[in-house]
Amino acid sequence: MSQERWDVVLTFLQGPLSFQGDAVCRGPVVRLGTNPGPGGVDLSGYRGLDDRQAVISVYDGTSVTLAPVGNNQVRVATHPNVNWADLQPIRGPVKLSPGDAFHLGPPERGISVTFVEARRLGVWQEHEVLSEAASANPEVEPTEVKDLDTWKGIPRWFIPAVLVVGISTAVIIFVNETSEIDRDISPLGEGSVKGAELVLRVDESIEVEEEVLDGLRGPFMDFVVRPNAEAAGDDSLKEERNWDMRYFEFVSRSVVVHAQSRAFWARLEQVKDDYAYVVEELQAADLPEIFAAIPYHESQYRSSNQSPACAEGYWQFQPEVANRMSLEVAQCRFRGEKGSGSYTPSRIVPKIGVLRNAVYVERTANDGYRCRIEENGCAVDERRNLALSTQAALKMFEQPYHDDDLIRRSGVAVQATILSHNTGYWDERYDRESGPRQWNIRPALERFINRNGQEQAARFYGESITCVGKEYSGIANSNKSCNSVLLNQPQQYAYSVTAVHFLAVCYYAMNYGGDEPFRSWRKRYEDRYCSTLSIPTKEQARKWGGR
Repeated sequence: MSQERWDVVLTFLQGPLSFQGDAVCRGPVVRLGTNPGPGGVDLSGYRGLDDRQAVISVYDGTSVTLAPVGNNQVRVATHPNVNWADLQPIRGPVKLSPGDAFHLGPPERGISVTFVEARRLGVWQEHEVLSEAASANPEVEPTEVKDLDTWKGIPRWFIPAVLVVGISTAVIIFVNETSEIDRDISPLGEGSVKGAELVLRVDESIEVEEEVLDGLRGPFMDFVVRPNAEAAGDDSLKEERNWDMRYFEFVSRSVVVHAQSRAFWARLEQVKDDYAYVVEELQAADLPEIFAAIPYHESQYRSSNQSPACAEGYWQFQPEVANRMSLEVAQCRFRGEKGSGSYTPSRIVPKIGVLRNAVYVERTANDGYRCRIEENGCAVDERRNLALSTQAALKMFEQPYHDDDLIRRSGVAVQATILSHNTGYWDERYDRESGPRQWNIRPALERFINRNGQEQAARFYGESITCVGKEYSGIANSNKSCNSVLLNQPQQYAYSVTAVHFLAVCYYAMNYGGDEPFRSWRKRYEDRYCSTLSIPTKEQARKWGGR
């Protein structure tokens, strides 16, 4: 069966390409972006676009489709005289008809284009056309194409601009479990996105303007630097020349990305009371308030979250850790098991290689892992109790934050304690028979100091963030270290926790500044720190959360 070959005629409406008149683009697949590859349309003169922003595929003269590559922004309308901010980005391929217009990139950047026609040029075999289309974008298949509905625009809510007017480089984030974050985002405003409740990682390619960085120096001092200096008894750590600037820069990137997401703000509103409870408990225990963002990162303050390694509850304690901290987890039923459960943890630290070696984890058909314990499958599980699990977390934090002289003296008490919740503090201290754990925080810090010297200890976390290219966190890559003393996953952990807390402080100060414990944060909303951010109202956040 043969298939006629078609090229695509486009009219570019802005920038240097607008002067060339109708542009004939070699089909049957037209790649558009700043580095589209051989035969593609080079849009390197336009801001806010990815290397491959979108793909046009021509299967026949009446079946022309446009699709975004990955999560890139592409908007489509029946004519070019529209406000692109009113339209929602498409999530898959749509048909193009002559005269249709589309916009690539954020509404205030990028480029608008009109589709003129598809021109017949010779005959190709059908399988060759489909093969080239699939190689450009595997998601583009004729059977998946949907008709364009131009009435599916998003409401024109006023969503305040994030950080300062003039952020030139930002990233639109749609996060899956691996959190592949390497796209540009527009300023929060009418270009904001539904996004995700949590962004697990950000990339070095995200640029943050100096004015934004300057505004975030205040919270970094308040919530990270000052507690570290007090724990170390060393005021020189407060001097900016002694800050861990790489840590600070990753926090700033994460702030920008989280602030883009309406789902993030909606979830902060929903967990307000729980967040306040944990902050008050931390204050009473003389522990840094920033630790209240840990259960947000772990579970988004959901009691029922369960990880593949059977971590569960608000703070995502594994069964053995819960047992060590006197949280009762008993008679847990494995999947398919009938009657009362057979598993009650007896160990106090997880086995090394827990995904491979723990009795409660099993392999899946696709070579992944999952928890064998049924959801709600334990007769007793105090990990799901916010009050009890929070008290257990506070006891855990005491050891790295208050009791460990090396951590305190090194000026990293805050970030080391945050990291310890992800990668463990010092398991060998609790169970020497289980063997050394070089990736726990205490031995990791010792290796860093041995490698770099005590004078560099305050930069321990930032200098350990080395998996920054295509080395993403998650189960598949969690055992990579990229020559760091930390594994990939904890490398991406503390800066995200920190960013969440910075934004939570501003959101709760603005919307609940008269309530405890947020009253003490109100002044921060009025100073330069929070005034550089435009925080949504609780009414907006509730609307985004469907309330």
